Amino acid sequence: MLAPITGRKVFFGMAAAFGVIISVNLFLAYSAVKTFPGLEVKNSYVASQHFDENRAAQEALGWSISAEVHQDELQLAITNAAGQPVEVADLTGTFGRATSVRDDQTPDFVFDGTMYRAPVTTAAGNWNLRFEAVARDGTMFQQRVVVLVER
Repeated sequence: MLAPITGRKVFFGMAAAFGVIISVNLFLAYSAVKTFPGLEVKNSYVASQHFDENRAAQEALGWSISAEVHQDELQLAITNAAGQPVEVADLTGTFGRATSVRDDQTPDFVFDGTMYRAPVTTAAGNWNLRFEAVARDGTMFQQRVVVLVER
């Protein structure tokens, strides 16, 4: 025979259920904040004010971008509209995972006459190269390139 359900049992059952829900929510919120890579820009409104003109200047360069990793070497090809390699005035970037900053690296690019090369440490999976290049005429070029690494 089962004991009768009392108000005390209902209270403890509900408290336990909500305790589990709240605990899981707190854990998920903590995990999300801990792994968040950070802000892209400090003030998105200010950044948006020049978005169209920056995009138009970038598109006017006519550059095509491709990036891949071969034997722990990141290879970044920048070509102009005629398909010729482009040597930029300045190139900086961050190479890492899309979801975490733990594996972020700052590649030291070297131009070899056809493309930029930099040693990197990778594992299989989805990586991102976020880079900024300054054209010889001073135009800023920014792009995020998805790089799939297979092992």
